[in-house]
Amino acid sequence: MRPYRIILSGGGTGGHIFPAISIANAVKERFPDAEILFAGAEDRMEMERVPAAGYKIVGLPVSGFDRSKLFKNIQALTRLLKSLRLAKKIIREFKPDIAIGVGGYASGPVLRIAASMGVPTLIQEQNSYAGVTNKLLARKAHAICVAYDGMEKFFPSDKIILTGNPVRKNLLSDIAGDVSLPAEKRAEACRFFSLSPGKKTILVVGGSLGARTINRSVRHCLDRIVAAEVQLIWQTGRYYYSEARSGLEKYKDAPVRCFDFITRMDHAYAAADLVISRAGAGTISELCLLGKPAILVPSPNVAEDHQTKNALALVRKEAAVRVADKDAEQELIPLALTAVRDEALLSSLSEHIRALALPDSAERIVDEIVKIIEKGV
Repeated sequence: MRPYRIILSGGGTGGHIFPAISIANAVKERFPDAEILFAGAEDRMEMERVPAAGYKIVGLPVSGFDRSKLFKNIQALTRLLKSLRLAKKIIREFKPDIAIGVGGYASGPVLRIAASMGVPTLIQEQNSYAGVTNKLLARKAHAICVAYDGMEKFFPSDKIILTGNPVRKNLLSDIAGDVSLPAEKRAEACRFFSLSPGKKTILVVGGSLGARTINRSVRHCLDRIVAAEVQLIWQTGRYYYSEARSGLEKYKDAPVRCFDFITRMDHAYAAADLVISRAGAGTISELCLLGKPAILVPSPNVAEDHQTKNALALVRKEAAVRVADKDAEQELIPLALTAVRDEALLSSLSEHIRALALPDSAERIVDEIVKIIEKGV
């Protein structure tokens, strides 16, 4: 029997790309000779991240539709038609056994064409509120892997499998694998960032591209952060890094470690007593698996306001604290400085968020991939 041939499509943000890479890694771990091809939007970050992970990717000229400026959609429609033609060529030449979509508009052309050519499809929906692309593709999908209960309101119930969201493997092997030695792991992580293990540490992340409101909230409260004698690990995103560094000029000796992108998130999480973050599905899955107390600031600039719905799914179970984006500059840092010293609150948040974890998600998705492929053989 020939090796499996699998195409993965989607992307646009780390929230889509990292789960896709995790699925690919799980496939290769089980089937080392499997052939894997990615398809993404040609001008988005997957064109860098996927090759860096060791996989081949082809770019499509697809772009999202602008709901506020309808005249711009003429170009988007032209790009979509080109992408559909290119997807047909890719499917015909690669001959995949299955096509997997992880969300984002880049997955639309590939899965639509795959289904029309008789290739089975699987959708991985990360959020508690399904994206438009995945809802459109669901009718012809063979399976829909989700991370939240209650997704029957978006998808056919007989196709839904609760798998959870795949996360970056090194986070779990390097942190969760050391649960018996949390103090030592934290001390090692603090040394990595040249911080003190004896001080409270807040990790601030705004997603792979950064978050303007969160960065402003930190920058405007640097005096309070320094006076509170807490430590900060701050991922700004590449668009806001220069501005953040400029704001830190007068705090040269402060325990604030500023990065545009943190490559060792295992150390960042291990050092953190509290995490401030957007409410992307991938980040929430990481926080659940690692049991990290968090203050979530959902982005208001995402489709269907799905980050607010992600955050509320945790807040309702007392597993996280939410601050609305519009209130963050006034409320976020004062709340974080109080919360990080409240041991009872940190312990309660950690216990409740860990209870929501769905481990081995990538492996569960691979199980479904194999079932679908074997049915068609």
